Amino acid sequence: MACISADGTLTVQARLVLTAFQSPRTPEDVAATTDIALFRIRGSLRELVTAGLIEQVGDGYRITVAGRQQLAAPAA
Repeated sequence: MACISADGTLTVQARLVLTAFQSPRTPEDVAATTDIALFRIRGSLRELVTAGLIEQVGDGYRITVAGRQQLAAPAA
């Protein structure tokens, strides 16, 4: 499932994942608290890391400044 729409806006799932990574967390933690399947969290992370919206820190991930800016942008 794509996290970034063709028009450059975030999907609903991408917004949930970005919001969940406000502080460093593991994919397993986020899957447990969001009820999103772990394989979907990992897939989203790959896309969001590539887009520069999430970064890896130690064993976890956290949202970047660019990710916060995307979250602040109006939803499609």
